[in-house]
Amino acid sequence: MQSQPRNRNLPHRSRPSTSFWKLRAGVAVLFFLAVGGLLLAYEHRAHLFSGSSLLIFLLLLCSLMHLFLHGGHGHGEHGK
Repeated sequence: MQSQPRNRNLPHRSRPSTSFWKLRAGVAVLFFLAVGGLLLAYEHRAHLFSGSSLLIFLLLLCSLMHLFLHGGHGHGEHGK
């Protein structure tokens, strides 16, 4: 005779899913990323504003393409 789990018919209790970015740790990560980005921009301001607009354009283009076109290979299907 095989033993069955005792709590087989009990309802499954799950915590409500909260986004990481809404937790205290997520806010702290965003804060430190923002401060780090500002410090990085401040330290490299000579390169950012020296006429290297092609480099900035390419970086922005890559970021925007990743942001808007990322759902094409399965990452947009998390909730389905």
